[in-house]
Amino acid sequence: MQTASHCPKHLKLFILLALMIIGHAARPQTPSLVNAFAHNDYWHKRPLYDALENGYTHIEADVYLREGKLVVAHILPFLHRNKTLEKLYLKPLADCINGKSTQAACPSYPVMLMIDIKSDADETYLALQKLLEKYRSVISGYENGQFVQRKITVVLSGHKPYRLLKSQTDRLAFIDEDLMKSRQDTLTHNIYQTASCKYSKLLTWDGRGDISKAERQKLCDLVAVAHRFGKKVRLWASPDKKNVWQELLSCGVDLINTDKLVALKDFLTSGPIQ
Repeated sequence: MQTASHCPKHLKLFILLALMIIGHAARPQTPSLVNAFAHNDYWHKRPLYDALENGYTHIEADVYLREGKLVVAHILPFLHRNKTLEKLYLKPLADCINGKSTQAACPSYPVMLMIDIKSDADETYLALQKLLEKYRSVISGYENGQFVQRKITVVLSGHKPYRLLKSQTDRLAFIDEDLMKSRQDTLTHNIYQTASCKYSKLLTWDGRGDISKAERQKLCDLVAVAHRFGKKVRLWASPDKKNVWQELLSCGVDLINTDKLVALKDFLTSGPIQ
């Protein structure tokens, strides 16, 4: 009987390829958390993969343009010059899609990658635009007046290049709208995918006791308007408390913003949420 050590070279390669395919197919699939949003994901030890392994498919990274590089950092980007958007996010996601990833965690699709622009809006976007073109085959776009869904959808927040995006008939990015202005229908140009605002701008309730009827109604009304125009709603910097998460979901908030990835995952998977 011929042993593996005596197999012809081409047969060894075939066996190795088969084992890789079987191993990839056998990876456990982490259930997707449709209501979870990984805020400042890059603060974790393993940017992107900590989020993916916990089932997050809505992920945020803060980005600065420095010396031609799109650097991922919340502050002081000169300390993180090697932590680029491509290296930490776009290439790993593309590798997952193309079956080239060496990591155990790859997401269910689609994935929303929110890029919070911390430097000049237009200059940063123009640099980002060139990078996104490299990954056009896997990134959702606005093409010939239509939204084209692909595996990754890029949404911009922070310093937003409104004029540039509105002037483009072909692009690979969208904008996170101000929830407080969502009564203005701006979907004509397919600009907006989401509508967000800071929690404290809308609500004073800190999770202690019950939320007031007036504040709850205000939130529910704004969510309803955003939904009418097809936008997902997110409140950022909200208290990381279960009763707050519960109230947000009960009012129809689509994405719960958190830095506590495991705690929110446990909450969302613990049982039926009323």
